[in-house]
Amino acid sequence: MKMSMGQSGRRFGRRFLGLAFGGAALAASGAVSAEELGQPHPWAYGLQTGVTPVMESVARMHSGLLVVITLITLFVTGLLIVAMLRFNARSNPVPSKTTHNTMIEVAWTIIPVLILVGIAVPSFRLLFEQLDLPKADLTVKAVGKQWYWSYAYPDNGKFEFDSLMAHEKQPRMLAVDNELVVPVNKIVRVQVTGADVIHSFGVPAFGIKVDAIPGRLNETWFKATKTGVFYGQCSELCGRDHAFMPIAVRVVSEQDFAAWIETAKKKFASNPANAVASAADVMR
Repeated sequence: MKMSMGQSGRRFGRRFLGLAFGGAALAASGAVSAEELGQPHPWAYGLQTGVTPVMESVARMHSGLLVVITLITLFVTGLLIVAMLRFNARSNPVPSKTTHNTMIEVAWTIIPVLILVGIAVPSFRLLFEQLDLPKADLTVKAVGKQWYWSYAYPDNGKFEFDSLMAHEKQPRMLAVDNELVVPVNKIVRVQVTGADVIHSFGVPAFGIKVDAIPGRLNETWFKATKTGVFYGQCSELCGRDHAFMPIAVRVVSEQDFAAWIETAKKKFASNPANAVASAADVMR
């Protein structure tokens, strides 16, 4: 009876481990597919997979800082443990009367300065990479409104359309009715402004986030190296429905983009925003 119970226990253990590994594999595969779509997924603790040169630089910077911070934390924790073990009342019934140590004071001043300089140099390099806008292959304009986005293509027929959250589509609270479409492996300049209050245009997989401020035109850029749909959200508290103005960018091949442009010109020709834009062009 004891043997049978032991055998059944081992069988149960093997089944439990098999289910655990299977569940982990499914979760991992789900996470990978979600990451490929450029969207968040449950239990994620890292950055989304980067699909632009800037986001790859951000990920490298993040990983490097994580190593530095971990080493500093372990070192300080070790010092605390040593201090507690060596300098407590039981180990040292007669306390030390040392008031200072010049070498230690010099070390704990110079070493942190060197660490901060070592962090600052790649930080400035990354900042310049983000802000130094290269020659663009395509320009799009994103206007934040309460509570949706309007996109315009001034270089491709000057059409404009609104992009609102699609409640019936997946992923929930990220899908939209009209996606921003751009070609793969092309430098896209994004001009961002706000129509009413301050919004913020951010797409994590692209490594971009720029404020949309009324009366001011901000710029950013990205070069997506993979096709797919990549999601973002308004990143500045802008009112009641701030959580319901997602951003969806579809990256397609150059041929598909050209075909989409021709379709979009016809689809959005009757958009009232286009009529306003045309009237403004005539007035100028």
